[in-house]
Amino acid sequence: MARVAMAMSGGVDSSVAAALLKQQGHEVIGLHLKLYHGAEQDSRPKSCCSLDEAMDARAVCHRLEIPFYVLDVQEEFRSEVIDYFIREYQDGRTPNPCVMCNRTIKSRYLLKKADELDCELLATGHYARSQQESGSGGWALARPADLRKDQTYFLWGVERESLPRLCFPLADHVKPRVRRMASELDFAAADKPDSQEVCFVPRDYRQFLAAELPETPEPGEFVDTEGKVLGAHQGLPYYTVGQRRGLGVSAATPYYV
Repeated sequence: MARVAMAMSGGVDSSVAAALLKQQGHEVIGLHLKLYHGAEQDSRPKSCCSLDEAMDARAVCHRLEIPFYVLDVQEEFRSEVIDYFIREYQDGRTPNPCVMCNRTIKSRYLLKKADELDCELLATGHYARSQQESGSGGWALARPADLRKDQTYFLWGVERESLPRLCFPLADHVKPRVRRMASELDFAAADKPDSQEVCFVPRDYRQFLAAELPETPEPGEFVDTEGKVLGAHQGLPYYTVGQRRGLGVSAATPYYV
């Protein structure tokens, strides 16, 4: 059996993953990342960066009788993820903060803490698997049993050198079964809705950008390739190349930025 650091978000997936590892006889240590101070003022129920989530993660670890640590990486999260998110919109590109977070924050700092705690493996609640390729002997991400919950895309940026140490206890499980297991274990997370939003953006990303950008974006006009004015826009950072929805332009044919 191995000594495993388990990334605990407070949600149903990481809670059940921790329980599975414990049932398998591993020595499990819970790790929770404190990412964003703004989540404490977020009125959304159970925002994934919130104090509620940290308390839920702690409660699961207490029930499972495993140690629990909180890592404060707010400064790193700001520079590596939030600032990147803002820059991408300023440049007209669509950011993917979850990919960036997994690459620069979660895998990096959780593995560092795992090393400090003498853990051989780092486990997460992602629906994915890490496996050794038969031909080359190298390691790669592979799809999980629950293809509808496949999260390998969000992990593509994780360094290949880290893959041998990553463990995905939910690789062979499907989400309905995971929820049933959470209910059987009487975890509070059993009925939590899946997180669908960017954790540090309370509601509308445009409101978030307006508060974070050094200068207020200037409104302007949408113009087609022939110079025809199509309508007004709220400012360049609020739109990305290829965007179709949310332009506020009515036409017989669709328009793209």
